[in-house]
Amino acid sequence: MKLLYPTSLKLDLPSLEGFGVSLHPYDVKKPIPDELADAEVLVTWTNSADNLKDAAQRLTKLRWIQSLAAGPNDVLGAGFDPAKVKITTGSGLHDHTVAEHALGLLLLAARRFDQMRDYQLKRQWPGHLGGPQPDRPADRFTSLRGANVVVWGFGNIAKTLTPLLIGLGAKVTGVARSAGVRNGVEVYGEDRLSELLPRADALVMILPGSDSTRHVLNADRLRLLPKHAWVTEPLPEPSPLWDAPNVFVSPHAAGGRPQGAEDLIAYNLRRFLAGQDLKNII
Repeated sequence: MKLLYPTSLKLDLPSLEGFGVSLHPYDVKKPIPDELADAEVLVTWTNSADNLKDAAQRLTKLRWIQSLAAGPNDVLGAGFDPAKVKITTGSGLHDHTVAEHALGLLLLAARRFDQMRDYQLKRQWPGHLGGPQPDRPADRFTSLRGANVVVWGFGNIAKTLTPLLIGLGAKVTGVARSAGVRNGVEVYGEDRLSELLPRADALVMILPGSDSTRHVLNADRLRLLPKHAWVTEPLPEPSPLWDAPNVFVSPHAAGGRPQGAEDLIAYNLRRFLAGQDLKNII
């Protein structure tokens, strides 16, 4: 049995040996070589759309795809037959890095590190950003302590982020498709957003990319947020928000480095060979 692993990520290969499976590297931006087209297992990470579409057509013996991405959209859109090919995601591999990134952006918004950097580049001393300041004024987001943070989407990443926020004194409220208490945090259904957003100092959206989440943050919901609230979303080039003084633009840099990929691959490979259910299967 052949397992193909991507060269787009440095893996600890010895941890994947000893299963009686031959390991073969492949370039995620090029078609799979003919001599590897009989592979039964494909590990994916940052594969191009053309690479995946080609694999869906030519890897006729494929039985399992282990994506290292948090979501499976790229694999699902390539045309693999779900009746023949098991697909598992890298859910859990990006929890800490994305949580760190979100926390960093929230701290930047509260402490205005972006403005400090702007003044530094102009060789100006921003005295108004220092000195005596009001403690948590009602019309500004200046500290996580006592801040109302709404986390929309309450999966693994949210469960990693919320203890960090709570540890800094934030009041965290979750929003998900189903209500309940998760990890000690009150989670409301999406039908309660109109009540929660007007009280939010910060909105953190950790939603999967799908048709159901496209444009969920629309103009009506943005109007519900207080004027001092913060939220970040990718922008098109003509957007005037690029130059807005109260906007800090972050690319998709929160994840990008799966942590524990080898452990997940080995765990699922062991179960795959034993005919058992796989972790993170869709």
